[in-house]
Parts: sequence; C-alpha cells; structure tokens
Amino acid sequence: MEAGVETKGVVVIGTVKGDLHDIGKNLAKLMMKGKGLDVIDLGVDVAPEQFVAAANEYNADIISCSALLTTMGEMKNVVDLVKANSELSGRVKVMIGGAPVTEAFCRK
Repeated sequence: MEAGVETKGVVVIGTVKGDLHDIGKNLAKLMMKGKGLDVIDLGVDVAPEQFVAAANEYNADIISCSALLTTMGEMKNVVDLVKANSELSGRVKVMIGGAPVTEAFCRK
C-alpha cells in the first residue's frame, strides 16, 4: 500500500496448480487493490502448499484462487489445506473464481 494509506486487509491471490491463465486473476487483483486491500500475487501454477505458506507469511485475511474447468479440483485442495492448518482454519477466508465456477461448486 502507498505511504499513509491504511490497508483494509491482506489477500494472497494466484492461479491454481496446473493452470497458466491469469486474465481473471489480474482483473480481480486490480479491483481488490482499488478497494484498499494489500494484494500478494503468487502468479500462475500455484500449488496449494504455496497458498498456505504465503497466507501464513503475510498474515493474510483471504486466499483467492483462480482456475479454469480442468483445474477446479485444485481449489478444493487449497480449502482442505487451510482447514488442516491450525493458524489459518476459521480465520482465513478462501475465495474462488474463474469462468466455470458456480455457486453450487463453491458450496461443495
């Protein structure tokens, strides 16, 4: 964040393992920054363990995962690791997105 501007939270964002698409991730990142969030961009092809490690390192409030149809299963792996991590479980929200993501998939 710029000097003198208080952050509204920290987001770790990336495109999940096996996926190299980043247009949606980059758009989400811009919108989050515009709302005052400090965004740590992990890039593309990010393993679940990398999301969790970065969330711990940066004391993130949100982990944001992007994927396309063939890599959507990796999002569940991120959620499972967050739930298994005592420092993150119940504290960090996991946000998912991508063209094929539906509300039904999110609930599952």
